[in-house]
Amino acid sequence: MAYFKDADEVYRYIGGIFEEALQDPELSDRLVTSGVVLRINCREPTATILVDMPKRTVTSGAAPDTPATVALSMNADVAHRFWLGKVNISMALAKGEMRAKGPVPQILKLVPVARQLFPRYRKLLEAAGRFDLVNGT
Repeated sequence: MAYFKDADEVYRYIGGIFEEALQDPELSDRLVTSGVVLRINCREPTATILVDMPKRTVTSGAAPDTPATVALSMNADVAHRFWLGKVNISMALAKGEMRAKGPVPQILKLVPVARQLFPRYRKLLEAAGRFDLVNGT
């Protein structure tokens, strides 16, 4: 069973945690200086999120002509489990649960920032009454 019923939920929760990160002064400075433009291509449901860290923007359903430094492709459930702190990116890449194009080391350097957002992701889900997603693994 998929965690998200449609692309709008992927945008709301997965895109939402990036929006929150880019609004946090401490975290956003670290993301901006990374210079990374990240495209996340999800399946089941199909959704695309473009996170332009230097410009501090998150675009849902991003146009394919927008250049990205790194593109990650995965099932939306993998993205959800990552934000719950249940997926190690290096292992997911090795197992083929995630596929990457571009300089992966740049993304791996951002994992410590992402870890700081795991509790916020849970709070985002709880605030929306999505306890099924908080407890789902």
